[in-house]
Amino acid sequence: MEENNSKEIILTQEGYDKLESELELLKTTRRKEVAERLKVAISFGDLSENAEYDEAKKEQAALEERILKLENMTRVAVIIDESNVNLDIITVGSVVKIYDEDFDEELEYTIVGSAEADPYDGKISNESPVGKALLGRAKGDVVEVTVPDGIAKLKVVDIKR
Repeated sequence: MEENNSKEIILTQEGYDKLESELELLKTTRRKEVAERLKVAISFGDLSENAEYDEAKKEQAALEERILKLENMTRVAVIIDESNVNLDIITVGSVVKIYDEDFDEELEYTIVGSAEADPYDGKISNESPVGKALLGRAKGDVVEVTVPDGIAKLKVVDIKR
């Protein structure tokens, strides 16, 4: 298991609900599907040379591992009350509009906990280099962040929920 055994996981309500939905799907529908695959594979006989059985057992192990991980994550989750997000400084839960001076473009990110980070969906982790650099900053602040391409200069344009 990962280090998340006791480390709290910061989530928005949306992120928590997503984890709960996935967990419910895995515990009900997916468990039944895998059990059915195992049953069919067992019916083929001789388990020692049964590729279908081996695959179904691997799938079952991966499924149970994911269920345990999700159960642990939801157990230690700390849900951010987004209605209380401070609009003066950037915190987890803030929606931040930044101006990237190098690329002459404005970007908008939601700062979230690492468990629900999805940069392609505009959600960056509070533990990522950019997320860390933005935390505690205010509108108008310029931060320099080391990124794979070098150093990015980002100006905080707006903070909202």
